[in-house]
Amino acid sequence: MDPSLSHLNARGEVHMVDVAGKATTAREAVAEGYLRLAPEALALVREGRAGKGDVLAVARVAAIQAAKRTADLIPLCHPLPLSGLEVRISEAPLPPAGNMPPGVPAPVGLRIEATVRTTAPTGVEMEALTAVQVGLLTLYDMLKSADRAMTIGPVQLLRKRGGRSGDWQRPGEEANG
Repeated sequence: MDPSLSHLNARGEVHMVDVAGKATTAREAVAEGYLRLAPEALALVREGRAGKGDVLAVARVAAIQAAKRTADLIPLCHPLPLSGLEVRISEAPLPPAGNMPPGVPAPVGLRIEATVRTTAPTGVEMEALTAVQVGLLTLYDMLKSADRAMTIGPVQLLRKRGGRSGDWQRPGEEANG
């Protein structure tokens, strides 16, 4: 058995990690995700013409609710008191998909970034990732009548701070705040 798989006990059984002996420290995690959508659907968002209302506000609230409910969704996550949660949704160039010819500008889509903070004995990476995923699913739900071919992803952790394992940053990611 791989000792780095903390959710498996010595017998290889799934269990919730005991964090009672870990120090309560300030922790932060930042995750991001993308929604690739047709230019016409993006125009609906940009111009506030989506039939279901303020798409960005609803997705932001959904992301916040999801982060707060992560332990209810992911079986082995600890319920954590979140001390801060920021969700930003913006138009952004999409990461390359497949073999884009050189010099061709990347298409633009929607990007969600969630920053989650706590003071606890375990980190908030799962809360940040859950916020992003549910925010993206909410955008999809609200825009599916305009574009059923939307694509979600990639979704990834950008960085985390605090805890016994220390700080981590995705290679190639600029240091922010």
